[in-house]
Amino acid sequence: MIEVIQASKAFAGVEAVRDLTCRIRDGEVFGMVGTNGAGKSTLLRMLAGVLRPDSGEIRIDGEPVWENESAKSRICFISDTGYFPINATAESMTELYRVVYPGFDTERFEKLMGRFGLPKNQKIRTFSRGMKKQLSVLLGICAGTKYLFCDETFDGLDPVMRQAVKSIFATEMLDREFVPVVASHNLRELEDFCDHVGLLHQGGILFSENLSDLKMNMQKVQCVIRDPEAEKQLLADLDIVRLDRRGSMLTLVVRGDRDVILARVQSADPVFAEELPLTLEEIFITETEVAGYDIKNIIA
Repeated sequence: MIEVIQASKAFAGVEAVRDLTCRIRDGEVFGMVGTNGAGKSTLLRMLAGVLRPDSGEIRIDGEPVWENESAKSRICFISDTGYFPINATAESMTELYRVVYPGFDTERFEKLMGRFGLPKNQKIRTFSRGMKKQLSVLLGICAGTKYLFCDETFDGLDPVMRQAVKSIFATEMLDREFVPVVASHNLRELEDFCDHVGLLHQGGILFSENLSDLKMNMQKVQCVIRDPEAEKQLLADLDIVRLDRRGSMLTLVVRGDRDVILARVQSADPVFAEELPLTLEEIFITETEVAGYDIKNIIA
């Protein structure tokens, strides 16, 4: 488990991460969501022990990560920029990774390179952006570390490759102790992939929630209630976090149990009523608006 306890980091007086506390549990895919400048990359670098927090503490499996070889041996960090030596090839990178990561799985790496159609002896500087991203992910997976930190890993990958990478992550989690931590600015990208999501904004974390809990505890319903008094009573009875009205049509986002909410709507004798799918993006927009943030200006 990773523990971040009141961590802060500033650069030239500008706070990149501010008094941030969260936990990343074993057996979960943890997604960090936020726009550029939200603090995702800085937090990942602190988690990896690349940056030292100005205050607070970061622990990996109970050990402080900063200047701790034991903790760092369980971490592989894939940055958003992905640096490779100028004349490096995929084959030469495996030699480097074997030195840094004694558990590097060369046989698996070669199989995955063939599966992805990446050349072993071509200079990496000639690769496309997407190919470099693929190579970084394969190197990170085959490093054999417990934790893999990915900064905008899927940015630059086409849809087929994104699904392939997600599939490999799922396989790794089934086969060994493996915890991916994925930072992205795209909520939709993480919705079908992460178990737990944290929303970062201006260096702080607004929410850190289990996705299944989020979706179970919030429902979206559209309805038309014939009787104004019945409508008024319905709105009073429900824990409504968002209400949109277009003529007689109500669209409600309601906190609570699905069956209880739908039964209450039906008891108001609606002319029309249906449950609508609620996306992760809508959930976060609703939750953050309740917290007083204009999420439309936060999430792309």
